[in-house]
Amino acid sequence: MPIKINYSNIKNNKSSANLVLFTNEKFNIISLKKYLSSSEFSYINDLLKNCDLKKNLFVFELNSKKKIILLSIKNNFKTSDIENLGAEFYGRINYGKNSEYFLISDSILSKYDNFLGYFLHGLKLKSYLFNKYKSKKEKRAISINVIGTKNKPSDKTQLKFKALEEGTFYARDLVSEPGNILHPDEYAKRISSLKKYGLKINIYDKNKLKKLGMNALLGVGQGSIRGSYLVTMEWNGGKNKSKPLAFVGKGVCFDTGGYSLKPAKFMEDMTYDMAGSATVVGLMKSLALRKAKVNAVGVVGLVENMVSGNAQRPGDIVKSYSGKTIEVLNTDAEGRLVLADALTFTEKKFQPKFIVDLATLTGAIIVCLGSEYAGLFSNDDKLSKQIFTAGEKVEEKVWRMPLHKNYDKLMNSKNADMQNINYVGGAGSTTAAQFLQRFILNKTPWAHLDIAGMAFSKYGGALNSGGATGFGVRLLNQLIEENYE
Repeated sequence: MPIKINYSNIKNNKSSANLVLFTNEKFNIISLKKYLSSSEFSYINDLLKNCDLKKNLFVFELNSKKKIILLSIKNNFKTSDIENLGAEFYGRINYGKNSEYFLISDSILSKYDNFLGYFLHGLKLKSYLFNKYKSKKEKRAISINVIGTKNKPSDKTQLKFKALEEGTFYARDLVSEPGNILHPDEYAKRISSLKKYGLKINIYDKNKLKKLGMNALLGVGQGSIRGSYLVTMEWNGGKNKSKPLAFVGKGVCFDTGGYSLKPAKFMEDMTYDMAGSATVVGLMKSLALRKAKVNAVGVVGLVENMVSGNAQRPGDIVKSYSGKTIEVLNTDAEGRLVLADALTFTEKKFQPKFIVDLATLTGAIIVCLGSEYAGLFSNDDKLSKQIFTAGEKVEEKVWRMPLHKNYDKLMNSKNADMQNINYVGGAGSTTAAQFLQRFILNKTPWAHLDIAGMAFSKYGGALNSGGATGFGVRLLNQLIEENYE
């Protein structure tokens, strides 16, 4: 549902409907007396005596036209808690006929910088809705009128949050699109449209990829009538010609599993098998919108894994861009083939400071970590720690998993340099990451995020209402902002 935020320096009118006020964690409302009539103050004060004050929020309906919403600011709040409070607030106002609220910014007595900015950011993230293909759309919009002279986010802060929201929403939109609409051809066109934000876009189509020798990526897409692409997005916001930060995403627009066919009940969700690439695209849009002072490059491999007379067969052997050969024993382990070529290409062409790749790569990571953490695999302790810390701050959490040379033997092939699955069984996510690591040829710091459990939520989360989450955009933005700008 659309959210409109309006800012005003006028003083609060006590007769205004639907007031939003902030208190301390004990819901002491003495400081709010000036915003309420004496009868309203007495009524609410009496009700609070019998309330569970451990809650964050109370809604008092004074009549059919007026509510007073109290939100408590806890002493131990983190910025992610403030965002969650905004999301909780949205959950309470997203119903009913009254859609205009007057938020009194002067009532915020908080030690937290940009409290209101984080609060409204959480509210907006929670409000996302993908209803593009609904024939009947709800027209009601919610207006938040921010009244007062204190605690308002600066223009710079508003721009930062807006860029993050637009990048996250763009990623969610891409993941939410059905496979018959967002196939690789259409996806490449949409990325190309981001040139208007100042990104340099290069699209490598099937013919260019053949000349480059990207046979691992092309093998995955050869069964589809759609094209296969590698797309690069460059943002040059740094003052010097320093090495860029590189982000690589898996963009399998639909994954049938190929001849290693998925069961029907698991296939319907495979429109989101391109979520890793959507995160990279959303991040690059966000960096461009906020004019990030950093050099960065995003690289995505876009394919469709289909079944046809021309599709890749189990047992096929392909020569990757790196020159290493791969025996494809399972056509449903396709994302690592796309990333293999994309990783080597990114390292060779851009010589980046580091590479972070994202992919809905394995079901095994969901077995291990569920939908609470993304799996983190890395060859670099410093980069791992930075990603972990950034994830904790924005509540897009990661957990580091092991890599070890002993896992390599599980991916060795008798007929080629390696095979794309481990037939011995076990350690599915680790052996997939171990496979990817073979395509980092020059010891570039690298991290792999397996986001299979995080990219899509059927039940919703703190900052999303179900469906595509846009996981990773805010995490990687925090990584950049905190360490590299």
